[in-house]
Amino acid sequence: QNGFIERFNRSYRTEVLDLYLFNNLQQARKVTEEWLTIYNTERPHEALNNMTPIEYKTPKQTA
Repeated sequence: QNGFIERFNRSYRTEVLDLYLFNNLQQARKVTEEWLTIYNTERPHEALNNMTPIEYKTPKQTA
């Protein structure tokens, strides 16, 4: 699990914390919530064979 946590922390740091200068905690939470939604639904993951979690979860229709 430690590897997964380290990967998440690095992604969060480079994609959120390094890009924004927050004025307050509420602003940081809002940006984090938006980023988490994208990270967990739209962003391709190497562990899922470069598919998004939605693509991975949706069963493929065989023709």
